[in-house]
Amino acid sequence: MKRAILTLFLSVVTLMATAQTAQWITASDTTVNDVNTWLMFRKDIKVKRVPDRVMARIAVDSKYWLWINGQLVVFEGGLKRGPNPKDTYCDEVDLKPYLKKGKNQVAVLVWYFGKHGYSHKSSGQSGLFFEAPAIGLQSDRTWLSMKHPAYSIATGEKTNFRLPESSLCYDMRKDPGKWQTSPIHDFLPSRELGVEGSEPWNRLVPRPIPLWRDYGVKNVKFTKTETDSTVIYEAVLPYNMQMTPVVELTDGGEGGTRIDIETDHYKGGRQVDIRAQLITRPGHQQYESLGWFNGERIYIRCPNKNVTLLSLGYRETGYDTYAEGTFTCDDQFINRFWQKASRTLYINMRDTYFDCPDRERAQWWGDATVLMGESFYTYSISAHKLMRKAIRELCDWQRDDNTLFAPVPAGNYDQELPAQMLTSVGEYGFWQYFMHTADTATIRYAYPHVRRYLSVWQQDSTGLTIERKGGWQWGDWGRHKDMRLLQAGWHYMALTAASKMARLLGQEADAVDYDVKARRVKDGYNRCWTGKAYHSQENRDTLDDDRVQALAVISGIASADKYEAITEVFRKQWHASAYMERYVMEALIMMGQTDYAFERMKKRYEKMVNDPMCSTLFEDWVKGGAGGGSTNHAWSGGPQTVIAQYILGIRPSEPGWREVLIRPAISPLHQASISIPTISGTLAYSFKHDNNNYAVTVTIPEGMLVHFVFPDGFTSSVGQEQWFKAGTHQINLFYKQ
Repeated sequence: MKRAILTLFLSVVTLMATAQTAQWITASDTTVNDVNTWLMFRKDIKVKRVPDRVMARIAVDSKYWLWINGQLVVFEGGLKRGPNPKDTYCDEVDLKPYLKKGKNQVAVLVWYFGKHGYSHKSSGQSGLFFEAPAIGLQSDRTWLSMKHPAYSIATGEKTNFRLPESSLCYDMRKDPGKWQTSPIHDFLPSRELGVEGSEPWNRLVPRPIPLWRDYGVKNVKFTKTETDSTVIYEAVLPYNMQMTPVVELTDGGEGGTRIDIETDHYKGGRQVDIRAQLITRPGHQQYESLGWFNGERIYIRCPNKNVTLLSLGYRETGYDTYAEGTFTCDDQFINRFWQKASRTLYINMRDTYFDCPDRERAQWWGDATVLMGESFYTYSISAHKLMRKAIRELCDWQRDDNTLFAPVPAGNYDQELPAQMLTSVGEYGFWQYFMHTADTATIRYAYPHVRRYLSVWQQDSTGLTIERKGGWQWGDWGRHKDMRLLQAGWHYMALTAASKMARLLGQEADAVDYDVKARRVKDGYNRCWTGKAYHSQENRDTLDDDRVQALAVISGIASADKYEAITEVFRKQWHASAYMERYVMEALIMMGQTDYAFERMKKRYEKMVNDPMCSTLFEDWVKGGAGGGSTNHAWSGGPQTVIAQYILGIRPSEPGWREVLIRPAISPLHQASISIPTISGTLAYSFKHDNNNYAVTVTIPEGMLVHFVFPDGFTSSVGQEQWFKAGTHQINLFYKQ
């Protein structure tokens, strides 16, 4: 009898514990794991008292929209899956502002991609996890759910394999109406799949970046063109953006008309990208396609003249950061470049830093290093969280053989690009992040992964880096790549950065080892000097590679006595793509060739900067060029950083901008001003100069110390340099006779 009572008691306790534990749930429909599945979840609860804070943890594969009492709480929650190859991100949302005493209606719409991509690892199972302990709300079988009847995959060409998202088709004839608040009839109890930690979602990792910034729905004017078979509506957007289109129309016929919604970036980079379709019902209707896409123009195509577009709008969303940094100068070309670079940067920030918002949305690390550098001078410091996420993801996807690869997260790509991986862990990657953020914790987390990756690289008897093929031996677009020296240059800078990380963390023996290896790489590299250029024996049939010369200069491998010859290479060889050109520009300025740096930059960027149809910068020098030729590609804005750091001469000399070096270069710019958002506050700087005078104004935030080194040829009564503390300072310099 006692055993029976004990068994009954334990059973009751188990049931109570189960009832109070959030479950992964899905709809009862057996087809809920199809590609592009949309699920609706409802839970009505009573709240006796609304607590001061009601934090909910929400996780899905892949995206969700949340309403409480009919009010939209989260527009596109969730992150593309993959903090590492196994686990899943979860959001943390405070529900308090949306709750009321008494009955509350909670509704969640879930979009399950159902396939891998370059930026997403599918779990293979649709699911929702929801937990708000403060009000006793957790996902379980008592939640009602069903597969959304109106969604399907758009007919015609499918999105290219790099994108986990599908193009959406929505049938207004099957629209469930205001299901978020209306009485529920067709919904069924959800199916429980397991508690937190269950496969295939495994551990829940808190979302490391903010929810998206929602700019709201705005209407846009459109024009109408009719042919015998089609009506086409066209609207010009203010700029290229991440957006969801909103259409209001009426169908004067029987309904069932297919409306195609796309942008001029439907095939950005020569690949099929995201678009949308709508199947009409009779009469008036309004629809917002929730899968975001991008472009400069929206096109609505209607084959039926019974359909009339009443209004067209768009909801811009994006990473929650602000264009806090400012820049202007007396050169309008440079101003246009800066504006387009800033727009290109922002449109390539969302779940990750990515290369382009249309063809791939992939976190290639060659792009990520360039975007990080730009972000420090343009956008508010909330962008630092996206950088931290990128670093941790790269580390947490490291393979057992110690290699790193990108893009990650990824479900259908696993190839190492050796040069890009060296870039990521080097001076322009992890160490650049540290110098601007002083985030020692992230470096401490990343350093063991850096050490493991560098162990993969070997050197020959001369000290030069032994070339590695990896999964894809990509060094840049364009011709005449000297891959041996490209890899060696990036390897050298990875070793010097690793030495700094090791010393920061008290790993002196490691630092000494890196220093020795770096010196040997430098010696081996310099043995490749021909008297006119750096050129490896392995690539003796190629022309002198301008990229290789640039790496030699910016790394410090090349001594000043080689600068004249290297400059001549830059005047004759123009092989670098828009990815590597920023390093060429930086090298030219470091060698004192500022005028030619501007001349070369303007010639190379002329077509994309002056293009009136594009608010963003291209992947290659011309539309439709190398790599697919997207017209909104992350890496092309790299000269932004060079202008800020080497023309205006502003960069941190101590981590976190505690100390700042300002060493401007004499350039074709005769006046310029910049404000830079830093973790120590906003630093503002402006100058005007002519042949005889140089006037500077600098405003320094509290806690920052600025070391101002006068530009070449100018001095003041106090000498060639000065230190300044917080406040606004005006400096007048004169030309040295």
